Amino acid sequence: MSYLQVTWIDPATGARGYLVIDRLVRGVSSGGLRMRAGCTLDEVRGLAEGMTAKEALNYDPGARYVPLGGAKGGIDFDPYDPRAQEVLTAYLYAMSPYIERFWTMGEDLGLRQQAIDAAIEKIGLQSSIQAVYPLLDDEQKARERLADAFAVTVDGVSLDELVGGYGVAEAALAGIEHLHLRNPTAFVQGFGSMGGATARYLAQAGVKIVGLADVHGVIANPDGLDVETLLLSRDSHGAIDRSRLRPEDRQLDRDSWLDVEADVLVPAATSYAIDRDNAHQVNAKLIVEAANMPITADAEIDALVIPDVVANSATNSWWWWTLFGDIDATAESAFAKISTNMRRLVAKIVDQPSPRAAAAELAATAVKEIEQRFRQS
Repeated sequence: MSYLQVTWIDPATGARGYLVIDRLVRGVSSGGLRMRAGCTLDEVRGLAEGMTAKEALNYDPGARYVPLGGAKGGIDFDPYDPRAQEVLTAYLYAMSPYIERFWTMGEDLGLRQQAIDAAIEKIGLQSSIQAVYPLLDDEQKARERLADAFAVTVDGVSLDELVGGYGVAEAALAGIEHLHLRNPTAFVQGFGSMGGATARYLAQAGVKIVGLADVHGVIANPDGLDVETLLLSRDSHGAIDRSRLRPEDRQLDRDSWLDVEADVLVPAATSYAIDRDNAHQVNAKLIVEAANMPITADAEIDALVIPDVVANSATNSWWWWTLFGDIDATAESAFAKISTNMRRLVAKIVDQPSPRAAAAELAATAVKEIEQRFRQS
């Protein structure tokens, strides 16, 4: 049972918003805020439970950072609507007592960190993660360290937009090695921060990206897409600039994303993208869940699946590793830590009958260790 569930209704637009705190650790929880038309309380509850597992899986008894509890926020509203920023601001104002003391959060599906930060400043709060400040040994140095990390760019893209996808790519590469796939190809569904960075680092590792999907449709090329050009020409919602396509790149209908043959499938967009009705269309040997809950429980998949609580955990962990001082505010330090942790976690689950169940068991064990540690202290 969740620790707290809150439902909010915007009086101006009728939009609904939700906050679920699944668990508190040292009085604080962590989890992003998403905005999408159709977002539900059940969805947010499931995501909050996943955040508890995601936090716990990266527990290191020797580190300064001790995983927080899991939480999630969601707003049922179209992020493309011109009133989206107003709705976001109203939601955050309503949730401000929780943001001040219990809930740390950042961007998720449909929202960018810049939009959240602008709303946070407007309503007079310090930061979207200010609830964690009392747990820091030196708040000023910690905040400066995180600000320095956010100022880092790598080949034209800010580090904070790359760390999550870099982790997904590392998980995928570990899965590719486990399956002994030769000359692997990949399809990435979603080209925002997570999907874009995943495609970049898979391509840099020699994996041919044969297809990408964004909100407008599918782009495919069996000989491989020019990921770097497309990455640097996205709009703020991850939409690809079609004018940058090459003559040999094909444009397909948005519903045909499962028709593009690839060894690796990376769902990096919405939840519930693969269900029992379309699971038979999956032809990949490896699925790496960059999105949260992209596969429904009733979908029958004949492939190795690296679950979201492992694959997409790097974004969240990078914030805390940096803030608490477990890594430096550099791309090199971030990528080294992410690679080590991701490959360690993947190695623990890929040989199990159910990697998802194995990840859940690892997380539950870590939660018990954390609870025991603080009971003793």
